[in-house]
Amino acid sequence: MTDQRTVRLPSISILGTGSMGRAILSGLLAPSVEVDGGIRVTNRTATSAALLPVSPALVSFVTTDTADANVLAVRGAAIVLVAVKPHMVPDLLDEIAPVLEPGTIVVSVAAGVTIATFEAHLPPSVAVIRSMPNTPAAVGRGVTGVSAGTRSTPAQLETVSRLFSTVGEVVEVAESQIDALSTISGSGPAYVYLLIEKLTAAAVEKGFTPAQAAQLVNGTFAGATELLRQSGASAEQLRVQVTSPKGTTERALAVLQDARLDDLFIEATSAALARARELAAG
Repeated sequence: MTDQRTVRLPSISILGTGSMGRAILSGLLAPSVEVDGGIRVTNRTATSAALLPVSPALVSFVTTDTADANVLAVRGAAIVLVAVKPHMVPDLLDEIAPVLEPGTIVVSVAAGVTIATFEAHLPPSVAVIRSMPNTPAAVGRGVTGVSAGTRSTPAQLETVSRLFSTVGEVVEVAESQIDALSTISGSGPAYVYLLIEKLTAAAVEKGFTPAQAAQLVNGTFAGATELLRQSGASAEQLRVQVTSPKGTTERALAVLQDARLDDLFIEATSAALARARELAAG
């Protein structure tokens, strides 16, 4: 969570507790979160269920053991998070639709599945909100994009934003921007890890051991991002501060700028956006 104020939420069901579902669950089980009515989740196997934390607020169902596990999990829930694989979504929605109460908020955590698809499989009395979290949610530092559906209210969108605030920051965007958002914050951690990977390799090439290189690079990235977070300065301002005129950093940055990183990142995120739109189109 971004702060320690108590977050109060109504009863929640999470269908599918893979890595992202578990990350969201970890935020909901934080001491500063109160879920009125508890949390019910489903897993496909007992092995997956065994990875979940133990909490009196949590009830877990295994779909291979209990045929109506998904129905049991969503019955009476005020918020239902659908975090299964995208190709599983339509059949799952058809399964749970008959037992969803009017006013239920169904939240998509399935990449590439549109609000229109969700709304087509659910009763008109059920609201749909689409979300795009990212993996740092697992440590409470996520950035989640949320988009309102055609049947959701501002109050319902605010409720879902509060839910995702338990695992980091929340950005409200139109659904037309959610795929673009996925190329920035959704895929963004992979870009950062690639930069860390390559700088670590450069450190090893300069004679450091792999352990030393990892310590140097990982610590530098962690420290730099924390300084950015706490200072209130922009990335550009901090870059200028550390770049002495005619110094070593300026020389290194000149090489990176000659590689046209700005164009490269635009090209990379555009490729990701094209693929996101392919997935959304089926």
